[in-house]
Amino acid sequence: MIKTILGTILAVALLITTETAAMAAERIIFIPLDDRPITHRQTWEAGAKVGYDMVAPPDELLGSRNRTGDSDALWQWLEKEASAAKAAVISTDAMLYGSLVNSRNHQLAESEILARVEKFRELHAKYPRLPIYAFGTILRTLSSPTHSGGMEPEEYQKYAMPIYNYSVWRDKADMGLATGGERRKLQKAAKTIPEAAISAWESRHIMNQHANERLIDLTREGVFTFFLLGGDDGARYSQTHYEMRKLREYGASLDSSRFQVLSGADELAMLMLCRAISDSRGEIPFVHVAYNVGVGADTIPKYTSETIGSDLAASLRAVGAMPVPEAGHADMILAVSTDYQGRTIDANSPQNNLKPRKGTKPFLTMVQEYLKQDYPVAVADIVCGNGADNALMDLMAKEKLLFSLQGYGGWNTATNTTGFLLGDALLGRHMSKQDRRERMLTRYLDDWGYQANVRQTLGGYLYSLPGKGDSAKLEEKKEAAGAEGTKLIIDFARRNITLPSDFPLDFDKIRLTNPWDRLFECDILLP
Repeated sequence: MIKTILGTILAVALLITTETAAMAAERIIFIPLDDRPITHRQTWEAGAKVGYDMVAPPDELLGSRNRTGDSDALWQWLEKEASAAKAAVISTDAMLYGSLVNSRNHQLAESEILARVEKFRELHAKYPRLPIYAFGTILRTLSSPTHSGGMEPEEYQKYAMPIYNYSVWRDKADMGLATGGERRKLQKAAKTIPEAAISAWESRHIMNQHANERLIDLTREGVFTFFLLGGDDGARYSQTHYEMRKLREYGASLDSSRFQVLSGADELAMLMLCRAISDSRGEIPFVHVAYNVGVGADTIPKYTSETIGSDLAASLRAVGAMPVPEAGHADMILAVSTDYQGRTIDANSPQNNLKPRKGTKPFLTMVQEYLKQDYPVAVADIVCGNGADNALMDLMAKEKLLFSLQGYGGWNTATNTTGFLLGDALLGRHMSKQDRRERMLTRYLDDWGYQANVRQTLGGYLYSLPGKGDSAKLEEKKEAAGAEGTKLIIDFARRNITLPSDFPLDFDKIRLTNPWDRLFECDILLP
């Protein structure tokens, strides 16, 4: 009887201790850009696996491909949750427009957008001790008509290429770099593109720029602990690059420890979550960045407007990390695999095969040398756009390096990869080995398995699947595509990935879905 009573007392004490520990976990509010797996759940989970109480809005409030995010409801939700939070990581696009997609096609008046900007000031006044790590985007120039997916207004989308070229020549002219021929082309384009189209396009960009200027003003006033701006889908010369330059100038008086502008969009949340957690832990991580032979840091990848070296330098400042020249002094080595000549190969092109290129084996050797010295290494695989480098990954798998790494990334644009990986791998230092391996396996299956291989095969199967739909809009084929994609990814895993003996996982229980009703991205669900 006494043993029973003592056992009950100990069980209650243990329960109370466990509940107290859970309550003591610092709460971080997280409002993502939209509901894609990479921007939402996979970022949210990183904080949770480090031990933070991550609180996100209900999914129905977030923007999706075919659902407008509810900014007003998000503000109401945020105001209810703010009192119990230790920090907040917030997408300004979600709070102003509803989501990234909504920022491109909304029908809001500028006065409505700026009124929502002012809500950040009100939030700070009410909760002055709540650190706010905000991230927003600079509107992308335009997507091509064949790749827009209905995400931009038809009134100017059909003139995408003429407007894009116009923006290139205008950006170069503003920088004093346009040739005489380019200046003449600029003048001609201004006369030949329908005035209604160019006016609608310009007015949307002006609204976005004005909103970002106000957000920079709030950063000056101390409303944001940090404000990170990303140029969405930029190019070396473009409207996005033009606005990046102007907004950098506008915020030039701000210290780089509080404000940064870089390329990209989908990685911004992870960078800010890492910064929030590093600040809460009082950490300044030391990172050594090692580039592949060849062009290396001076590579200007496709879909970006600046060198990968300058973008990564800004990303390091954004996460509060310190770059160090010596690997032996680093908490982590970020090894960046770039093409020897600085090109970006499309992951779905025939060039992305198993034949090593000029820089493949030197990069592999560099990684192996770091690992032999027991350095924590994260590999940024950015030779290809929208998927992994098959030649590199094949060699890494054969050399059994996959699960010796601290982290891996090789998914969308180069800066999406480097930014997400930087934050994820730094946070991974505080995760269990099992959690870290699961996150890497997800990247191997998504970036290497799906993006660089399965997606192309699945696209070829679509015509034979029942129902209406195509790769850009699956519609009636969505469920069948998920089932077929699951078979393909399981087969890929069996053929290419060898798990460590202390990492048991049943490949047959992996599931793949396409939550945005297209083949471009997937969601990998591990058992």
